[in-house]
Amino acid sequence: MPVINRFAEMLPEISAWRRDIHAHPELRFEEHRTAAFVAAKLEEFGCDEVLTGFGGTGVVGVINGKSGTAGKTIGFRADMDALPIQEATGLPHASTIPGKMHACGHDGHTSMLLGAAKYLAETRNFDGRIVLAFQPAEEGGGGARAMIEAGLMDRWAIEEIYGMHNMPGMAVGEFAVRTGPQMASPDKFEITVRGTGGHGAMPQKGVDTTLVAAQIVVALQSIVSRNIDPMDNVVVSVCGFRTETATYNVIPDSAKLLGTVRTFDPKVQQQVRARIDALATATALGYGAVAEVTHISGPPPLVNHAREADLAAEVAEVIAGVAHRDLDPIMAGEDFAEMLLERPGAYLFIGNGDSADLHNPHYEFNDEVIPAGCSWFVTMAERRLPLG
Repeated sequence: MPVINRFAEMLPEISAWRRDIHAHPELRFEEHRTAAFVAAKLEEFGCDEVLTGFGGTGVVGVINGKSGTAGKTIGFRADMDALPIQEATGLPHASTIPGKMHACGHDGHTSMLLGAAKYLAETRNFDGRIVLAFQPAEEGGGGARAMIEAGLMDRWAIEEIYGMHNMPGMAVGEFAVRTGPQMASPDKFEITVRGTGGHGAMPQKGVDTTLVAAQIVVALQSIVSRNIDPMDNVVVSVCGFRTETATYNVIPDSAKLLGTVRTFDPKVQQQVRARIDALATATALGYGAVAEVTHISGPPPLVNHAREADLAAEVAEVIAGVAHRDLDPIMAGEDFAEMLLERPGAYLFIGNGDSADLHNPHYEFNDEVIPAGCSWFVTMAERRLPLG
């Protein structure tokens, strides 16, 4: 595999960065320590510009090529935030902060882009300008949109932008990317059921919100199976069920359901929302309760641009010898989709090997991925911005 030899040499150093970030996870828009760490490294590497507080807690680094900025400008993005999960790996570098964990590999994404930044700042074997976007709040916080609104694309006239995410279950260092829709739009919903609480031994005197909410959970399962065209990719999942009761014999006045909807087509998205509204309110009414539904929009579907996906795959083939192009769309969401609405680009996956799945308390980013990931960023930069 033509991984750049320098990254095999740098692996202990980059792994140490990654493990430091892993041990100090920060949630969306709280990435102050991580941002300071990233900015200090970029300054140390000799980047031409380093900006902090960009789009909240984001960091931007700019590296000019040997020929200055005569060529085009491309962007690379890595996410920095962690998740509200209690880590269960037991590793020496496990999270030191209770209830917070890098369970999606953003520590690895950030470290790979830092490694590439160090190499590119040293060699500058390209003509043009590279903008490195270290994004906050990918996990449901709108960090991509915040950086765009802060001027990420326009300030440096970025013409193309690329991102990368690790994928458990795919061989270490292999890549996958598809043209067109690759990841779904992730919406959230909340359903609050209001009834009449009372004594668990006398349910006839109240309106049992736990029962009503449970019936709504069951009713929502009919949306995908009976209301949506089977050819459309849709997920409706109820993931949270909360009541006011923390004891054995009190029927609560209210109950709340939390869930997610995943779609690729805006028309289907609206159809699902309408069915959630109808089923929740009608089911509650049938039991003498009231249901209030709130929909929370997520980022749009992630759609790779054809030319840029092909370019990303070509570089992946150079690095790994293979780039999986037959990847099926997945129902996970990713707010890098916002950046792809602004500029042509692509988002690709890099194999994390046989690890626990993403968002799992036993997940660990595989440091053996780092040389291939760094090599992809550098090779992409040098191919898209060749010296004359």
